[in-house]
Amino acid sequence: QLTSIYPAHPLQPLVWIKMRLFITAGLLSQCTALLAPRITRSVAPLRAAATEEAANPRTFGLALELDDGTRKVHSVAENTQFVAGFFKGLGQRESFAQLTTSFYFVYEAMERALDTLDCPTLKALDFPELRRLPGLERDMAFYYGADWRSKIKPSPATRKYVAQIEKVASGDEPELLVGHLYSRYLGDLFGGQMMSGMAVKTLGEAVGDGSGGLAFYEFDAIPDSKAFITDWYTALNALDLAEATRADIVEEANVVFRLNIEVFNELEG
Repeated sequence: QLTSIYPAHPLQPLVWIKMRLFITAGLLSQCTALLAPRITRSVAPLRAAATEEAANPRTFGLALELDDGTRKVHSVAENTQFVAGFFKGLGQRESFAQLTTSFYFVYEAMERALDTLDCPTLKALDFPELRRLPGLERDMAFYYGADWRSKIKPSPATRKYVAQIEKVASGDEPELLVGHLYSRYLGDLFGGQMMSGMAVKTLGEAVGDGSGGLAFYEFDAIPDSKAFITDWYTALNALDLAEATRADIVEEANVVFRLNIEVFNELEG
């Protein structure tokens, strides 16, 4: 059973059970999507199909390649491992602060690369509304005080993650950072509200709010996340990239997923 992988946790039983069921349901729906056969619309008019694609950019191009390519290689074991680490991050304030600190170092490296690299591909996907570093700096001040810069340091898994970002950024194909933008920005936009809400329910005022402590999860400049994600995927599909580069971007996105698992796994909780 998937629920058997969850560690002992100091949550109130009812809240804990509800959260386990919520996440497990998400995992099951993802597995179902993997196993479901593709439905071909051989009798649908070509014009209708084209209209559908235009309305949903996730159904074609690099957007589809990333969605499918990252989904297929994520085994159930990896997903359950991720969820176990996810709940560790909600176990106590110190673990949640550690997780947020890891995000700070990851985003500092990624957004520094975006600021310094002269790469049209990355610039096309660098939407200001997605930038997380200002919020993370407020979170660091909440958890560690005004002199937080002298107090924090990256964990071993975080250093490995940052090293991968810097390796790609300094390499011959900085376009591979698209895999990082896709995995990080969209993942945090999709799941940020859930993670923030669960943190408040389990840890209360100890994790702060959108002004500090949970600022990382606030996307105030994106009032309609669904419409924004559609725009981002549209920009992604408009990139002029060789087939080999696209495949490398998908693989890099999978590297990011595994690096995230390592960050979660080292949390105390």
